[in-house]
Amino acid sequence: MTHDEGNVIMSANSGKPAAGRAGLNRREMVHLGMTAGVALVAGVAVEGGQPPTASRRPGEPFELEEATIAALGAKMARGELTSERLCRLYLQRIEALDRRGPKLASIIEVNPDALAIARQLDAERAKGSTRGPLHGIPVVIKDNLATADRMQTTAGSLALVGARPARDAFVVRKLRRAGAVILAKTNLSEWANFRSTHSSSGWSGRGGQCRNPYALDRSPCGSSSGTAVAVAANLAAVGIGTETDGSVVCPSAASSVVGIKPTVGRVGRSGIIPISHTQDTAGAMARTVTDAAILLYAIAGRDPADTATAEAKPMGSSVADLLDAKGLQGARIGVARKVFFGYSPEADAVIEEALKTMSRLGATIVDPADIPHAGDYDDAEMTVLLYEFKADLNAYLRALGPGAPTLAELIRFNSRHREREMPYFGQEIFLDAEAKGPLTDPEYRKALATCRRLSRKEGLDEVFRKHRLDAVVAPTGAPPWTIDLVNGDHYLGGSSTPAAVSGYPSITVPAGYVFGLPVGLSWIGRPFGEASLIRLAYAFEQGARVRRAPQFLPTARL
Repeated sequence: MTHDEGNVIMSANSGKPAAGRAGLNRREMVHLGMTAGVALVAGVAVEGGQPPTASRRPGEPFELEEATIAALGAKMARGELTSERLCRLYLQRIEALDRRGPKLASIIEVNPDALAIARQLDAERAKGSTRGPLHGIPVVIKDNLATADRMQTTAGSLALVGARPARDAFVVRKLRRAGAVILAKTNLSEWANFRSTHSSSGWSGRGGQCRNPYALDRSPCGSSSGTAVAVAANLAAVGIGTETDGSVVCPSAASSVVGIKPTVGRVGRSGIIPISHTQDTAGAMARTVTDAAILLYAIAGRDPADTATAEAKPMGSSVADLLDAKGLQGARIGVARKVFFGYSPEADAVIEEALKTMSRLGATIVDPADIPHAGDYDDAEMTVLLYEFKADLNAYLRALGPGAPTLAELIRFNSRHREREMPYFGQEIFLDAEAKGPLTDPEYRKALATCRRLSRKEGLDEVFRKHRLDAVVAPTGAPPWTIDLVNGDHYLGGSSTPAAVSGYPSITVPAGYVFGLPVGLSWIGRPFGEASLIRLAYAFEQGARVRRAPQFLPTARL
């Protein structure tokens, strides 16, 4: 079949695949934020060029700066603010900072129905009915969550423009029922950063290069780049990202926001463009632990189309029960030093201060409490992801209906439109995945068994048991690196893989700054232990109070 190329839709005509370039090894690749996979195109200066010019925030200080869900809800309850007015203010902010001014390129598309939805929710409130804390609150969601509305669902790829899902993703349905206004879809590392070993985080063919709001020449990390940047820059109250390995926690840390990567099975995944059914999950991103927890509670639940959610255990009665500033008193916190410290002295120094804060707040610090086999299953993880990506993505595409592309056709599309889809890096991962066989292959089964054994029973389960821990902590990653479309991401290290491969929960919280660049602290917990992690992270956040809003500087303060 052939689609209208004016819309840049998938065509089945064959083409020559792009040649792969020597890039990162597999262990490095999985840390770069691979996630369950009207356009705003923005360029960025490449190596050797001038950094983008910063712009001061237009006009007076933004009246919703750092506003929380509770504060916004209280204003609406008192009649001082409506959801429609709230959405208008955020849309003006998007126009001023995302499309003009600093040109963050975090928003790939605004919802043309947002104001109408907000008016409907205002009418409900006027009649004395609200659906909960998210009633009337604007939320941004990553462009790999299906919406059966007038917005696109493309994973940042031009190949899926015009391919309409038949129904909302489970997470989207939950948000709508909770009264949230889906304000916009966010830019991302195209195909959730599972296309090339040489990619630039935050770049997509449809959305261009997303920029870090703390220093515009720095990476936003990925793949949930746009969500983290939009939330950090106060373009919306909260946002949804997705993660397979690092794609919630890395961009959250890079933009100094809170990111919760829940246990696989906590949140239903139907309608999310996938990478891996064993590792994918949607996650909550916000400027505070409280708001991230509220958002997680809203999207969690059993999804009839996702068997993993059948194993979920209750999270607790309410978010309020978890918000205890003394929550670290008596807690045993393990420090995973081996593998996760040493690659960035700057990040290490920030985390050392965070450990002192935790100790001051009453926690017992078990140091070291290294995670057994960390780093030993990276190649096995990549094997699993390649097999599952081919199987899971083709299944998602088939569900779009007749004429939808396959992975093989996406490869040909990228080759045919290389000037727009592959101007900077190729599709080596696509080619590797397409070469894999079915999920019955012995290679896949062996790799999956290795991942589960080493990451769970002989990994996180063992360190929790041995040291009687409530959580394991480590730097989320290094301070954000410079954007480099020529050479790709300058990755140093990160701590996302143990929680990602095991499917266990993790939370990243702002821990400090280096030359004005954010550093995050990651907390890893037991399966379905989100409530415990939220309690610990909240206590740290309240005791440390380090987050500050971005200034959209052209480069780091050196």
